[in-house]
Amino acid sequence: VSMSITAISSLLFVSVGLSIILLATAFDSHLRPFVGTQRSKKAINMSGATGFIGLGIMGEGMAGRLLSEGVAGTADKPLVVWNRTGSKCTALKEKFPDATIEIKDSAKAVVEACGVTYSILSTPEAAKAVFDAADGVLAGVGEGRSIVDCATLAEADMQRMNEAIVATGGRFLEAPVSGSKGPAATGTLIFLCAGNKALFDEVAAGLSAMGKASHFFGNEVGAGTRAKLVVNSLMGTMMAAFSEGLNLAESVGLDASTMVDVIGQGAVASPMYGLKGPKILAGDHAPNFPLKHSSKDMTLASAMAKKAGVEFTVNDQAETLFRKAKEDKELHVADEDFSAVYKLVQKESADSRKK
Repeated sequence: VSMSITAISSLLFVSVGLSIILLATAFDSHLRPFVGTQRSKKAINMSGATGFIGLGIMGEGMAGRLLSEGVAGTADKPLVVWNRTGSKCTALKEKFPDATIEIKDSAKAVVEACGVTYSILSTPEAAKAVFDAADGVLAGVGEGRSIVDCATLAEADMQRMNEAIVATGGRFLEAPVSGSKGPAATGTLIFLCAGNKALFDEVAAGLSAMGKASHFFGNEVGAGTRAKLVVNSLMGTMMAAFSEGLNLAESVGLDASTMVDVIGQGAVASPMYGLKGPKILAGDHAPNFPLKHSSKDMTLASAMAKKAGVEFTVNDQAETLFRKAKEDKELHVADEDFSAVYKLVQKESADSRKK
């Protein structure tokens, strides 16, 4: 009898165990589709797609480099794009007819479809609008999603985006670029990065395709922007001084073209002077870096210097010059190249001589 009870107990134990296993399996098979719905939506990424948001003066060339260098644009690594003006996306597709380019109807859709999405929008206002929109960047971010923002914004803007993205499980790299339309098209930009170091390492191929150098300033988001504002404020003061120098040369009877050569042969030689000098004298201010954007960067730099409590008088004077040029109702140079500040220098010089 004792053996019979033991045998029965064993059979019952095995039977209960099998029932539990079967029940768990059935429960899992029924529940899995529901549990996995949101996860699969956020994990579309693993197709190898790369996203790009913003195909303006800079973004067009940068996206083109990702395509021409084979970082994106193949069947297994498509480039997924969105731009506020949709025709820019179509133009990119026409320019690279053999590349695999997918056009989405929102920034959110781009981010959801890609593991890494690059973004470069022209102003802090545009960047905020696209980031915060219901169908914007943040709405598409989640675990497995990474944003590399290449715009020049305020430190606080970058830090706010980083905090919001990290809170949703995403990763963020601040990567403002030093360079204009030409370097963007030729892949000779300089990336000034901060934020997620692992992400910085992972996008090395993309940054190399679009630029000649990439610098990492640490994990603190904002450091890349500070570096960019130092560079752009210096560039603005150099252009303001160069404009005044050329105007002075012409005003005292010197041949300005010869003076451009002289400047290029001496200790103050600069690639920017060599490139912009002949164009300024020819009246060619086709935008590579719009004056309104230079003015914006110099204003941000002035605010950064004031916050840091440092002397920044030279930049502040140049910032005033650029702001006046941007706002001048007669010159209409806000959308021209930042070299068009020369026109304001000429105008104010002429007005001064009349007094």
